[in-house]
Amino acid sequence: MASLLLPVIYLAFVSLGLPDSLLGAAWPSMVGQLHADLSWAGIVSMIIAASTIVSSLCSERLNARLGTGGVTAGSVLLTAVALFGFSCCSRFWQLCLWAVPYGLGAGSVDAALNAYVSLHYKSRHMSWLHCMWGVGASAGPVIMGWALAGGSWQGGYRIISVIQFALTVVLLFSLPLWKRPRSAPEGEEFTPEHRSLPQLLRLPGVPQVLVCFFCYCALESTAGMWAASYCTLVRGIDAETAAGWTSTFYLGITVGRGICGFLTMKITDQNMIRLGQGLIALGVLLVLLPAGQGVLFAGLVTIGLGCAPIYPSIIHETPANFGRALSLAMTGVQMAFAYVGSCLMPPLFGLIAQYVSPALYPWYLAAFLVLMILMSELLHKRTRAKREAVLAGEQG
Repeated sequence: MASLLLPVIYLAFVSLGLPDSLLGAAWPSMVGQLHADLSWAGIVSMIIAASTIVSSLCSERLNARLGTGGVTAGSVLLTAVALFGFSCCSRFWQLCLWAVPYGLGAGSVDAALNAYVSLHYKSRHMSWLHCMWGVGASAGPVIMGWALAGGSWQGGYRIISVIQFALTVVLLFSLPLWKRPRSAPEGEEFTPEHRSLPQLLRLPGVPQVLVCFFCYCALESTAGMWAASYCTLVRGIDAETAAGWTSTFYLGITVGRGICGFLTMKITDQNMIRLGQGLIALGVLLVLLPAGQGVLFAGLVTIGLGCAPIYPSIIHETPANFGRALSLAMTGVQMAFAYVGSCLMPPLFGLIAQYVSPALYPWYLAAFLVLMILMSELLHKRTRAKREAVLAGEQG
C-alpha cells in the first residue's frame, strides 16, 4: 500500500506547484484582455493568499471529517474548477472571484499532505515532496509558454485544469490506499486533538515555530520577487539577465531539496535547518559584497540552496516538537502563518524600495534570517523535553 501511495502523494504536490507560477508568466498577456493595470496582479495574489490562509486554518476539521485522501481529492477538484474558471475570464473582477476557490483548494491540500507525510514518512520524503512542488512550479511557465506561442493564455490555464481533473480521478481511485504506511514507525496510533489558536499559543515552542514559518516564507518570497529588481536597479545588470538569475534562485531551491532528501538520512531535522540558515547567511554575504556579477550570481543561488531544507525540515519535526496528536492542528496553523509572511512581507519591501532604497534588499533578508535563527534555536530549546519523550516512546 505504502509503495503505491507515495507516488500519488508526489504527483499531488507536482499538481500543487503547477498553477503557482502561471499568473506571473501569463500576466503581461492578460492585462490588455482583462482591462487591468499591470500592478493588479498583486490583488489576485493577495486574494489567493488570503483564501489559502483560511483553508489552512480549517484543514484540521476538514481532515477529521473527510480524511487526508478525501481532502486531497476534493481540494484538487476545487483547484481544477477554479483554473478552468480562470481560462474563461474576460474581465478582471471575474479573475478575482475565481481566485477564491483556487486559494481555498490550494491551502487545504497543502496542509493535509504536509501533515500526513510528517506523521507517516521519514524526513527524506518531506524534502522530496517539496522538490516535487518545485518541479510543478518550473513546468507551469513552460506549459503557459506553449499556450502563449499559440496566441492564448486561456489555453495554458485550460491545460493545467485538465491535468488537475485527471489527477482528481487518480486520487479518487487511490482513496483505499490512505492508510498507515508499512514504513511508518511503530506506536503511531493516536487520537488527534483539537486546540484553538489561543490554546496552541500557550504551548511551549508554538509562538517560536510560528515566527520561524513567518520569517522563512517572508525571506524566500522576498528574495525571489525582488532579486531581479535589485540586480537591475542597484547592480546595473540588464533586465533579461536579471530575470534569468531569478529563475536560478528557484532552481536552487528545487535541486537543493532533491539533494537534501539524501542528506536527511544522516542529518537530523534540527541540523538540516541550521545548515540551510548557514547557507542563506553565506548567500546574503555574497550579495552584499561589492564584487563582480559572478559573486552576486553565486550569492543568489546559495540563498536558494539554503532555503531548500528549512521549510520541509520544520514541518517534518512537528510531531516530535508538539506530539503526534497535535500534528494536524499545528500543521494548519504553521502554514497559515507561513502564507501571511509570503503575502505581506514582499509588498512591504516594495514600499521600502520605492520610498527608501532597493539597496536594502540583502539587509531586509538578513533581518528575517537573524530573527528566524533566534526563534528556531529557542524553539528547539523549549521542545527538547517533548522530542525526547516522543523518541523514547518510539524506541519503547
